[in-house]
Amino acid sequence: MRSPLISDAESDELEETFYAALRAGDLERLMACWADDDEVVCIHPGGVRLVGLRAVRDSFRELLAQGGVQMQVQEVQRVHAPGCCIHSVVERLEVMTGEGLRHGYLLATNVYAKTERGWRLLTHHASPADAEALAELAQQSHTLH
Repeated sequence: MRSPLISDAESDELEETFYAALRAGDLERLMACWADDDEVVCIHPGGVRLVGLRAVRDSFRELLAQGGVQMQVQEVQRVHAPGCCIHSVVERLEVMTGEGLRHGYLLATNVYAKTERGWRLLTHHASPADAEALAELAQQSHTLH
């Protein structure tokens, strides 16, 4: 069992911890957000489906090898159910290129479950967002249902 780096955090707090660890390049803190379950799933943009903690850890170790990833959550839509919470987020990614600072957007789904250790991440699935998807999201966020 991993050391409890995170207490009984709510899903929003856990999500903030996940993204803060990603920005800081802190693999141990990031992995402490995941459920102790061999069925966890992670899909990075354009990547394959990774199943299990070892595969997820290895992918984030590689991703963070050069340091943190400058990413901010721009928008969150939440669906709550007993013992489960699903966050659909828009992530803003900043990357330094030879031409200067560039940014892009990703659409991600984070699925959290209430476990004995508090809320933990079961699934993270991120995909690139194109301009059409971002325009649709902007319109939806201003529409009352």
